[in-house]
Amino acid sequence: MKRDATDSARAGLVDALARVAEGDREALRRVYDSTSAKLFGVCLRISRDRETAEDILQEVYLKIWNRAGRFDAQRASPITWLCTIARNTAIDRRRAAGPLLLPEEEAAGVADDSASAIELIEGAEERARIFHCLDALDPQKGGAIRSAFFDGLSYPRLAERMAVPLGTVKSWIRRGLAQLRECLDG
Repeated sequence: MKRDATDSARAGLVDALARVAEGDREALRRVYDSTSAKLFGVCLRISRDRETAEDILQEVYLKIWNRAGRFDAQRASPITWLCTIARNTAIDRRRAAGPLLLPEEEAAGVADDSASAIELIEGAEERARIFHCLDALDPQKGGAIRSAFFDGLSYPRLAERMAVPLGTVKSWIRRGLAQLRECLDG
């Protein structure tokens, strides 16, 4: 059912673009109504400014009006073609605005709070140790800890998912954390 709706929307867009190529303004309105939200999202993501994205979107639809005759449904889906125009237009506008990075002399006074290479390596080693110790636990305890702490499941939801009493889940996690602490300390 969803596939039929998608195919129908695609066929409608292909037809509308063909009519835009013939100069049909109402067809352009149909293209705009069905694609403007998506294309605005593309423009906004690249420009990072709502007002600029609105200007870019207007430029995109002018390009669509002028280039609709170039669209070939055998080579690309209509939404892919339209998104490519929006993406390229937004990138061109962003490039025309000038460099995005600070000049070196301005950047020299900016503090770099990012982790050093050594800190990144140490963090990766610590994570590897944690996962190694988690893998050493029996499956129930390790699975309960992963679900509770990594997936964010509450104890009651975890008990329901694992089809065991709440007290059992709490015991598995408490014992598993104790074993995990021993492993990490040892």
